[in-house]
Order: sequence, then C-alpha cells, then structure tokens
Amino acid sequence: MDSGPAEVSTVAESRDPLRCAHGLCVTPDHAWAGAPAYDLVVLPGGRVDNVRNEVVFERLRALAGRGTLMASVCNGALVFAEAGLLDGKPAATHWSAVDALRKTGRGIEVREDARYVDTGQVITAAGVSAGIDMALYLIKRLDGEDAARQVRRYIQYEPAPPV
Repeated sequence: MDSGPAEVSTVAESRDPLRCAHGLCVTPDHAWAGAPAYDLVVLPGGRVDNVRNEVVFERLRALAGRGTLMASVCNGALVFAEAGLLDGKPAATHWSAVDALRKTGRGIEVREDARYVDTGQVITAAGVSAGIDMALYLIKRLDGEDAARQVRRYIQYEPAPPV
C-alpha cells in the first residue's frame, strides 16, 4: 500500500447531516452515488439500526466483492453479520452485543475476549479502545510496524487505565 497520507472521508445515503448515537451531528463528505472507490471501509458502532437495511447490506457485499478491506468497531459487527460478511468466520464485538452477534448470521464464532479479530478481508473490534488497537494493527498490516509506532507515539496511546 502507498505509505503516503491516507485520504479519509465519510459516506452516507445523502450528504444531509446525520445525528449520531450521543447527539453528534456529522455531515458526510460523499453520497454513495458519487463516492470514490475505497481501499478500506470502517463501520463504527453506535446507532446501527439506521444502517440495517438491504440497500446497505448490498453495498457492503459489493465493496467486499471488489476486495475492499472491511473493518468494524463495537456493534458495527452486527451490520457486517446481517450482510453475511461474517458467516462462518470469527468476530469480535462490544460485550453488550455478544448475544445479538451470536444470533445473527450463520456460523459466526464470537470471540468474547478478543480485542479485535482479523479474518483477512474483514476485521472486527470489540469497542472504542479496542478500535484504537485495531487501527494500529491495520496501520502495521498496511504500512508496516514503523508507521504504526509513529502513529501510536503521535496520538500518545499508552494504555494504562487509571481504574
């Protein structure tokens, strides 16, 4: 992969502002109709009900079919599961969504204690801090260990919880 700066953008059905789980308002950079090709798609968790529909599932399957690397954080794994991207594969999700993930898809091996799980094309992370671990892992996988160490230093990520 090119080790130049990554281009990061958000995409949704339209460019209309979206209200997130805890009230944050996000204006997507692109509508799906005019979105660029993506090398990596990261599906965050939170209010996943608004992305649980067949149009979204078809879009995710098409991206995966083109070789796009698919990653989810938290209960975003439920959307991947409903799209069939986790069938017969191991996966991680937030502890509060473990039972729902077990009931979704076909033959998903839910790894309750995993911070993240890499199946090759689909990577799932358990929650917010596990998502940081997954992001550093992705940087290592795509751009090398030195790049991941630089990012870790830049963001001062030194997990040592106070409680």
